[in-house]
Amino acid sequence: MICEIKDDFYVDGKKFQIISGSIHYFRVVPEYWKDRLEKLKNMGCNTVETYIPWNFHEIEKNKFVWDGMHDVCRFIKTAADLGLYVIIRPSPYICAEYEYGGLPWWLLQDRNMKVRCSYKPYLDAIKNYYSVLMPKLVPYQIDNGGPIILMQIENEYGYYGNDHAYMEFLRDTMREFGITVPFVTSDGPWGHSMENGMTEGALATGNFGSKVKEQFAVMTDKLGKNKPMMCMEFWVGWFDSWGDIHHHSDLEQNKIDFDEVIRTGHVNIYMFEGGTNFGFTSGRNWDAKNADVTSYDYDAVLTEDGQITPKYRAFKEIIAKYKKIEEIPLSANIEYADYGKAECVSKVNLSAVLKNISKCTESPYPLSMEDLNYGSGYVLYRIRLAQNECAEEIQIQDFHDRVQVFCNGTLLFTDTEEHSVDKFVVPEEMRKKGAVLDFLVENYGRVNFGFDLDNQRKGILKGVAINGHRHFGYEIYSLPLTTEQVALVDFNAGESFKENEPSFYKFTFNAERKADTFIELNGFGKGCVFINGFNVGRFWEIGPQKRLYIPAPLLKTGVNDIVVFETEGKACNTVQLKKSSLLG
Repeated sequence: MICEIKDDFYVDGKKFQIISGSIHYFRVVPEYWKDRLEKLKNMGCNTVETYIPWNFHEIEKNKFVWDGMHDVCRFIKTAADLGLYVIIRPSPYICAEYEYGGLPWWLLQDRNMKVRCSYKPYLDAIKNYYSVLMPKLVPYQIDNGGPIILMQIENEYGYYGNDHAYMEFLRDTMREFGITVPFVTSDGPWGHSMENGMTEGALATGNFGSKVKEQFAVMTDKLGKNKPMMCMEFWVGWFDSWGDIHHHSDLEQNKIDFDEVIRTGHVNIYMFEGGTNFGFTSGRNWDAKNADVTSYDYDAVLTEDGQITPKYRAFKEIIAKYKKIEEIPLSANIEYADYGKAECVSKVNLSAVLKNISKCTESPYPLSMEDLNYGSGYVLYRIRLAQNECAEEIQIQDFHDRVQVFCNGTLLFTDTEEHSVDKFVVPEEMRKKGAVLDFLVENYGRVNFGFDLDNQRKGILKGVAINGHRHFGYEIYSLPLTTEQVALVDFNAGESFKENEPSFYKFTFNAERKADTFIELNGFGKGCVFINGFNVGRFWEIGPQKRLYIPAPLLKTGVNDIVVFETEGKACNTVQLKKSSLLG
């Protein structure tokens, strides 16, 4: 079998209408991949689309991970077993409201790095990555008996630039490593975006969520009347950022637009299921006041935790107008549980365990996370003032993204990249000679969209000025908060617990049966949560997300451990485990 693009899409010589939905395998635990794909098929879709994030697989330079949640081939095989075709949208860049748009942090160890263009070290890194990724995908192409019918080159490149040589390099490199299925690009139809993102040998598709007739008309003018019209991202919702609202689409308008796109062209629903930004994987738009929340619910066709919505039922009715839907039984019986309160069994300040969980790096000047050879989490910089010196003014010069400054363990101020103050005047009562100043910097998500991609190094990048002069001499503690690092936290360390400091809290609860649940952290400020060592994501009291999703496969029958790292000095002795989400 083959897939061809002529005046329409053809599979094995016959016209084929693509009715697809987006499911990101990296945002869903693998135990639930089959359930989500079955629901996709039962709605009437014949294809699934997924991105492949580069940073999810090449986690350090030349260090690749392909098992567990990273086993994209297993996801593809599961789709094939259900009779679904697959559209793959691989890196280098995916956007997707994902950390750094899928680009790996270690690219930024090159201080001259220029991404998404023909900068040779960037192209060399892509070629090395593709030499590993593409051969894994080759056997699953339709002309090799697999389900992959299309592959995308880059993603919405026309919004970013017009380096056509870069796009040609990606196309040719994919071909070099065995990709034979047709190529597509995807861009907004507006302005020059589509033209900038086009490349010879790839069909241009559009990304939009409304005004289908008008969008397809614009695309026809750009592509000609002899090309199939496809909406590669039919937006049915939107993402949320901290401090904003939870976004909902207008279902009645969705139905009108979806009917139009099904009737007149080809579609990929973005998102069919959004899933979860587990760990530190949520990104940040360049123009947003805060980073994106942990949930990628997106007001999608399925909820974050895979439940069927009114949107699902409405879209199924529309699809059924144009094709016969052959349903299959769902193989999973996903249950939900309200486990109630989990009690705090121990707690310890970060300051008490800092030297046990992180080796001190001494440097005359501050080093970025990338300099320290990691990309996510936190970094703590420590300055020791001379015995005859006290800090009257503090100025942090170029930091990313959020910093808390402590004097002898007491919070002086919190600052963010977006709302940075020029300098902080220390109140007289807090000016201590010979004080220890700590600067806890959080990377709360690299920009995933916009023109600032080359400037996403994290930490304090230039320096700290004390009383008008730059200070030299730092003790630096790396805090990626990996599973391994959190396991090193000794909850018996320290003689006494101090309130109002960044701290670790340990809770336990008993699960007689494993079921999906949601953790609610009323009374906590900001931080992240680990369930049996797995980082389920960030929380922040400003919302809109109030509970974090915990899929049942992350739990154990019996006693389960919860570790909360909280940075604002706000905590309670209990957390709640509920059986429903609360997105605001």
